[in-house]
Amino acid sequence: MDKAIDILLNADQHLGVLVEQYGLWVYAILFLIVFCETGFVVMPFLPGDSLLFAVGALAAVEVLNIFVAVPLFIFASALGSNLNYWTGRWIGPRAFHFPKSMLFNPSHLQKAHGFYGKYGSAMMLFMRFVPVVRTFGPFAAGVAAMDYRKFLLYDSLGASSWGSTVTLLGFWIGGTVFGS
Repeated sequence: MDKAIDILLNADQHLGVLVEQYGLWVYAILFLIVFCETGFVVMPFLPGDSLLFAVGALAAVEVLNIFVAVPLFIFASALGSNLNYWTGRWIGPRAFHFPKSMLFNPSHLQKAHGFYGKYGSAMMLFMRFVPVVRTFGPFAAGVAAMDYRKFLLYDSLGASSWGSTVTLLGFWIGGTVFGS
């Protein structure tokens, strides 16, 4: 069990072994890791940037396929953050009705509404590149009831830019270093 947890938390470091042992199933494993990191507010510790970068580097030496990896990461990330958004949307009204609560005070929710109304678009676009914010941002947007169409547009753009930029950076550097 300890070994499985180590592999999950450090998938970027165990990627070569995963590819060897699981072949094409490694893409399903990668999908699940990115989906869980972005889709469950309690999973910000999973590897994100380092995993995408490592996959890009392995794709540069043709261990993995860049044309499969990039769309896979974009889809997993967008799907995960949508789950996270709707979880926040469901929890928000139920949690923020205690006027004397320090953590779930309705005035905090009002401030979040204001923040996401003003900065939500930029937040959804750039949060992907900040590890913990990538996980909490969609949840907070849901709690703050950010307009879903706006969330979907900017979150999709953010997922696309993150999934492609970090993976392709790994691909480029991997190709440069390993001489592909």
